[in-house]
Parts: sequence; structure tokens; C-alpha cells
Amino acid sequence: MGINFVDPRGESAIEPEQYKLTTSLDPGTTVGLLANGFPDSVEFLEAVGEAITARRPGIELARWNKGDASAIANDAMLGEIEAECAAVVAAYGH
Repeated sequence: MGINFVDPRGESAIEPEQYKLTTSLDPGTTVGLLANGFPDSVEFLEAVGEAITARRPGIELARWNKGDASAIANDAMLGEIEAECAAVVAAYGH
């Protein structure tokens, strides 16, 4: 008896569209990490941050945590992120 691995992704009826926004990740650029509040979202984003700084030395990281996955990021938090960051990685799901 073996183990079968099943890919849970379905096929999309919509053709993927390339995301057109870009930013330069030069040394000194700040990238935000926004945790959604699910368990391990902070730890996951720490790993993402480590991967970013390994590939782009000199990148600064700023961190936020919504603390509650069911809440939206409030205007104050979004304002801080916008003022401080050239880009942001948001964790969602769990």
C-alpha cells in the first residue's frame, strides 16, 4: 500500500494575467512584511524576509501583524506601510 499525493489545485477558466507593478530592490529599500494573524504567519514571513535579504543584501525589512485574520488592515497601519515601504509581502491563508 503506497501513499498517493493529490494536487488540490483546480484548473482556472481565466487566463493568468501578468502583474505589472514593479519596484527596484536596491540596498536601503524597505520591504514590508504584513502577517495576517493566522498561526505561524509571523514565522513564515520571517523566513520570507530571510530569503529576500539573502538575495538582496542591504534591503531593510519592516514588520506588521494584523493579529486577527478576520480583521482588515486599518487605515493607520496601511498609512504606515505606504509611508515606509517600497513593497510589501502580505501573508494570507493558513
